Amino acid sequence: MATQRGLYYAAAGATAIAGILHLTLVPNFLNFNPNGAILFLVGGIAQLFWVVPMVRRWGRPWYAGGIGGTAVLIAIWVITRMEGNPITGRGLNVNEMGMAVEALQVAFIGLAAAILAMESKVVMKKQV
Repeated sequence: MATQRGLYYAAAGATAIAGILHLTLVPNFLNFNPNGAILFLVGGIAQLFWVVPMVRRWGRPWYAGGIGGTAVLIAIWVITRMEGNPITGRGLNVNEMGMAVEALQVAFIGLAAAILAMESKVVMKKQV
């Protein structure tokens, strides 16, 4: 039981820290890239919000939605690092902040997937 609770809190912590890191990037982008600032603002707020469904255990659709949204953020990051990409037209640098955020987002996806798998087993046991 404590291990199960730990998964939810770890997933919430990973997405919360990633969201906070995204929000710290907003002021850096306001003057020269307002679209980037909006992306970091919306992404950061969404990630901070996603702490609530994880801690309060809102259920499988919420966990799957969190995985999907986080996967989109990772995909945007990967695409913007490629030369000639359709978003920025050039490959952006890989830095420590980006790697930290991506690591946290990958951790969230892994933890949320583990929660989904764990809850699937519980549902299957109840049906038997």
